[in-house]
Parts: sequence; C-alpha cells; structure tokens
Amino acid sequence: MGLYLLDYGAGNVQSLANSLKKLGYSFQWISNPSDFEKATSLIFPGVGAFETAVANLRSKGLFEPLRQYILSGKPYFGICIGMQVLFESSAESPSLGLGIIPSPVERFEDSDKVVPHMGWNAAVPVDPENQEPPAYYYFVHSYCAKYDPEKYSEAAQWAYTTTQYGNELFISAVQRGNVFGSQFHPEKSGHEGLELIKRWLQTSKSERPSTSASTSTLFRTCSTLFQGLTKWIIVCMNVIVRWLQTSKSERPSTSISSRTRSTLIPKDKDRLTKRIIACMDVRTNDEGDLVVTKGDQYDVREKTTPSAGGQVETAGAVRNLGKPVALASTYYTSGADELCLLNITSFRHSPLLDQPMLAVVRAAAECVFVPLTIGGGIKDTVDPDGTKHSALEVASEYFRAGADKVSLGSDAVYAVERLRASPDPTKGDGTSAIETIAHAYGRQAVVVSIDPKRVYVDDPTTYDGPGKDELIEGKQDSPIESERARGVEILGAGELLVNSIDRDGTGLGFDLDLIRLVRSCVKIPVVASSGAGKAEHFLNVFQETGVEAALAAGIFHRKEVGIDQVKECLKDNHVNVRMNVAG
Repeated sequence: MGLYLLDYGAGNVQSLANSLKKLGYSFQWISNPSDFEKATSLIFPGVGAFETAVANLRSKGLFEPLRQYILSGKPYFGICIGMQVLFESSAESPSLGLGIIPSPVERFEDSDKVVPHMGWNAAVPVDPENQEPPAYYYFVHSYCAKYDPEKYSEAAQWAYTTTQYGNELFISAVQRGNVFGSQFHPEKSGHEGLELIKRWLQTSKSERPSTSASTSTLFRTCSTLFQGLTKWIIVCMNVIVRWLQTSKSERPSTSISSRTRSTLIPKDKDRLTKRIIACMDVRTNDEGDLVVTKGDQYDVREKTTPSAGGQVETAGAVRNLGKPVALASTYYTSGADELCLLNITSFRHSPLLDQPMLAVVRAAAECVFVPLTIGGGIKDTVDPDGTKHSALEVASEYFRAGADKVSLGSDAVYAVERLRASPDPTKGDGTSAIETIAHAYGRQAVVVSIDPKRVYVDDPTTYDGPGKDELIEGKQDSPIESERARGVEILGAGELLVNSIDRDGTGLGFDLDLIRLVRSCVKIPVVASSGAGKAEHFLNVFQETGVEAALAAGIFHRKEVGIDQVKECLKDNHVNVRMNVAG
C-alpha cells in the first residue's frame, strides 16, 4: 500500500525514481492492473510520443484501470505525457486520451519559434491571488494544451500555471481535486523541481483515502458504473460548457475568464532561458579506468610530461581531467542547465557490453537533477559474438539507465546521405536510428551531432572534393552542413549539436558563421559547440546567432572559466538565463 509509479514502457522514468530516492520516499511500480487498487498515490512520468504511450497502456491492460484510478479520487500526478494523456486527444496521434479533460493537445505554431520547446521557462500561476514569483522548470515537448478560455473553457478551468513560448500561451500545469499534472519535468528542474515533488508528496500523503476492504469493494462497484457512464458524463459536461459560454454575461466576477484576463495577453517576450551545457568526453585510460578527457581536434593524449601536484604525467598518456560522476555532480551544483556525457571509448562499438559506461550514467543520474544527454555508439551494432542490436535497443538501455536524451553522430550523417539519394528526399523510410528512436520516445529525445570542417578552395569550378555540388560561387566554404542539418530535421531529430573541428580547443570563440548558417536553415533547437575560451564568447554566440544553447568542455574542466561567470556575464548583458538554484 502506498506510492506507486506507472512505467508505460517507453519513457525515462528512472529520473523520477532517483528524485524520489533523493527525497527519502519509497515506492512501488505498477506491474499489473490490480496494482491500481493497492495504490494510495500514483505518479505517471515520462517523455515520449502520445501514440506510443496510449498504445502501450492499452496493450498492457493499464489504460482503463488508470482512468478508473483517477476517477476514484485518489491523488494523481502526471508528468509530461502523464499530463497530456489526461486530455481528450492529441494532434500527435489518432488515438484518444483518457478524456478526463475534454480538450485537445495541439502542436505549437512554429512561425515565430523553433519546435520542440526545449529548455527552462517560467510557470506563472493562473490565480492572481497567488503572489509567489514564477518558478523556472525544464520543458521538452512539441505539443501542448493551448490556454484559451474562449475556445477551450474546460481546459482553462483546470489550468494551474501557464507558460509563454513565442507568442503562444499554454497550460504548463493543471490541478483539480485529486489531479495534478505538469507539462514540465520537475525531476529535471533542479532544486525547484525537487521542492515541487516534495510538496505534492506531503500533500497527497495527508489526503490518501482509507484502503479498507469495504472501501475496495465500493471502489470496484463504482469503477464498473464509471466505465459505463463515462461517455454520458462527457456529453453532459460539453452541454454545460456550451451553456456557460452562452451565458457568459451572467457569470460572477470570479469566473476563469474575468479573473485571469490579464494573463490572456502574451508578453512582448517569453521567459525561455538560454542554456549553458557542460560536456564531458569519457574514455578509458591505459589502466582501464574511465576518465574525463579533452584534446585539440580530438587528440586526447599528452604530448609532453607536465607536472601536476607533484606527479609527472607520462607523455602519450590519456589526458585525465577528472572522474565523470564527480565532475557531473560538480557542474550540476555549479548551475549547469544540462550535462552531456560522450562515450569515446572503444566500447562504443559494442555499447550494450559497455557496463562501465552504463554504470557511469546510472550513478550520474542519481546525483544530477537536470537533463542528461548521452552520446557515442548510439547506432545499429553487432557484438563480437555476432549478436545484432538496433540503435533503438541501444538508446533504450541508456534511457533506462537515466539518460534523458541520446546524441547520434556518424550514423545520422549516413542516414541523411541515404535520404538525399532517395526518390523522395522530403521524408525518410522509417528505418534510420533517428526515426526509430524519435517514434518511440519523441523527437525531443534525439540530438544529432554534426562535426563540420571548413574547406577552402581557390577555384570552385575545378574543385572535386566533398560537397562539390553544394559550393556557392564566390564563397570559400561549402554549405553541405546546412543540407545535413535539414536532413536530420526531416528524419525527426529534435536538436542539433554543431561542433566546429577547426575551432575545437582553440579558445578563439565559436564559429559564428557556421552556427549562423545552421541556425538559419532549421526550425529545431541548435546547440553551439567548440572554441569557447572566455565568458564573452557565450554572449557573442547568443547575440550574433540566436541559438538556444551553448556547450563547452575544456574551459570548465580546467577551471579557466566557471559556469557562474558565464551566467553572470549573460545576465549583465540582459540575456535571459537561469541563475544557480541547485540545492
């Protein structure tokens, strides 16, 4: 009896499990339909596609028991997909949701912004009497419940907080009776998110109903009645809603539309912050230990014999800048908005056999409560014994270990080349790693890393190297990366990580021309990487290119620049950033 978590089989639920452990709460997993009767509080977390979530719930026989649990009046907390399935339908899927909230979930309009909506944004309380300042939480989604009391009056009645993205307002949290839901991920929102989960747990515990035999019998009886009457109830509710709309002039002053009228007008600018990401290249040293390393143009071995702390490093040894889990924890407490672990060991050729790297991900996820991206070896692989593994299988293993996003590299480039050579280059065939992972987990879970190197030519008419067909007369560099960027977007990538090989390790600043080129040709978030040497370089890339995030590694590892220094510089120059609230 007690707190249960619902794992529908596709989302990363380990992050929430780690958060509950951090807060000192025990829980059990919903493993079969009968567990719903044992639960006195239920949390349904997860990222992923609406269609996959509903299909998995139905195939496991959990869809209707979940619905009846919510209707029973016991505490329910839905996170991301767990909130969206409360609604009647989603533009992402032909399948219907639970219908608890008789309104649709729709895709963001992307005329003025990139989609997915990814990053830290403010959740503003709908109730004007709530004087608490807006809290910043982590969002990652392409579909939302629009906040429009005129068009979706029932959904507006459920709204607890709203959030603005571009010029759109959407419901970022719902609350009514026993039900609470958030579009954002509190388990990945640092200290603020953990506090929100803690408050809900403390409230739901005091409100948990008795689970005596008579109560269980009554519950089963009511469940049967509810199942037959649900459609009738929805019809009646719609009739009432229409009546309320026609009698709007007679509503009291406390109606939802009048008391929240000021929140219906979007602000001049949303509160989405720019993200600072700390990246760690992880590989084995010559002794077999996993370490964080960094090199110039990916050469990670020492060229000299430097002395550090009285110890002399051997020339040719793998550069050791620290232990991955310890550094991840340090960067989290320092205010990093996201963390990235890139597996550059030989194990990445057989990633499911790479138990040390999976162990690193699990350990990091237990102490880091911001999004965690894992890269390296996320592709179709074959073990030494001939066992084949799909990219989706590999990605799933990392998600189950605690990753929130996976980063694809060379496999994505090959997929784009196949796309460009296909009869219809406007859509994929559904078999690439990008497509299969995005279908199961949602495109927001897929990051594609592109590593361009600038090519200079004296005469474009005689050049016969890579990208010759894309050369623009009068230019010295090839725009082939813009074609690759468009290709991965078509295939379903949710974010692009742009690494400049020419700038890597130079400390000269980000390659603004390259990043501006990529940013201008896609409508998904872009992360700038390679070349940062001082805090002002982050300011430059945000002001000059409009990217959503910037990543660095070596300057953070060597403590040349701190994450707090970067954010102070951005804040002083009126760039919206999340200041350190990790606790």
